[in-house]
Amino acid sequence: MSLKRKIALTLSVSFSLLFGVVLIIIYISFNDFRREEFKDRFVRRLGFTTNFISKSKNFENEAPIFFNENSDNFLLNETILIFNGQKELIYSTIKDQKVTWSKELLTELDKKKDIYNEETVPEVYAALKNINGENYYILTSAYDTNGKSKLEYLKYLLITAFITCTLLIGFFSYYFMGKFLRPLEDLNKEISEVTAHKLTTQIPVEQSNDEISILAQSFNTMIVRLNDVFQSQKDFTASASHEIRTPITRMAFQLENLIKLEQHSPETLSALKQMLKDVYQLSDLTNSLLLLTKFDKENIQSIYEEVRIDEVIFESFDRVQKSYPNLKMDFLISEETQENAFLIINGVQSLLDIVFINLLKNAAVYSDNADVKILITENETHLSVDVFSEGNTISEEEQPKLFEAFMRGNNSQNISGSGLGLRIAKRILEYHNANIQYNSPNENMNKFSVIFNK
Repeated sequence: MSLKRKIALTLSVSFSLLFGVVLIIIYISFNDFRREEFKDRFVRRLGFTTNFISKSKNFENEAPIFFNENSDNFLLNETILIFNGQKELIYSTIKDQKVTWSKELLTELDKKKDIYNEETVPEVYAALKNINGENYYILTSAYDTNGKSKLEYLKYLLITAFITCTLLIGFFSYYFMGKFLRPLEDLNKEISEVTAHKLTTQIPVEQSNDEISILAQSFNTMIVRLNDVFQSQKDFTASASHEIRTPITRMAFQLENLIKLEQHSPETLSALKQMLKDVYQLSDLTNSLLLLTKFDKENIQSIYEEVRIDEVIFESFDRVQKSYPNLKMDFLISEETQENAFLIINGVQSLLDIVFINLLKNAAVYSDNADVKILITENETHLSVDVFSEGNTISEEEQPKLFEAFMRGNNSQNISGSGLGLRIAKRILEYHNANIQYNSPNENMNKFSVIFNK
């Protein structure tokens, strides 16, 4: 998830939670206000009734007329039950129906004097009043139709406001975050275009003191320092490789001439040949380093050309066989390869030569019989080259580090080498969007698989 979406989502969720809490508080507060207001109407109605009883000369005869005329002054759909001191019903506004009441409520009034119960439907307010020296139990019940209707309307209004505001804050958060973070996106675009061959590129910096401008300035400073370090390293590698090539070539030429002379003892001749192999190995390593300093993963595609992988393999085999005449190769094309396959990939042949020279040289040095088997398989998406050789295999503990620099396995004891060949091969294949893998199909078989993506 992008930073813009994370910020917008965080703001939306935070606002929604806070706004939801506020709306819940409003709803609860209004409900409390409705309840208190309705209770107050009960109390006023009770006072009105008490006043009537205290002034009435003939209560039972005057009550029906009085309550009919004043039924809508305080409460809607009210019901009034009046009991005397012996808890006998002496008046009820309920007509043509059986009147029922809670004796427990009347008993409880002896202790509490007044009781308000909002949990019942309808709501009930009861009180014990002493009027003109006599006790009266007055029970009043009514429906708060108006208050409940207002509360229900408020609930839907608050829910609608919550949903609407949440959607609006989500939209505006995403919109404004996009505007605020646009300079950061532009900065990211500029940074993504910086490569090893564009380290002199400077990011445009706006004349402001915000965090993004400060970040751009710091990045430009870092780019300058990186360019200095990278250029120094590249110049040193190129210069060292170039300067070393001349004496190496001279050494190889002189050793070749010495070997051609016949006055050497067998021991001396063997030593001279081993020295010549070491010089060739050093020459190959130097050439590899020199080639790698010229390219990187970004600019190498500009010099891609169509390369036949079988020609690369045969040319590499010829070059390795000059140093290892006993090396033999069995070249095969898999039956799974399509009939119209051309064994062509896009790449740099000089670099691919280094890959297969290293693999063939390893087969010549580490195999038991100096035989190597090459199997090519091509389909619509991949072209793979499997290199098989018999000999001591790499242990499972060493395999994860096989392609690291200066890594040499237990099977390389008493065999000269730099430990850089496979590392360089892997780097070259990464430049070609390819991969190299090692596994051991059986106890005495080494297999390197080079896989090119089409």
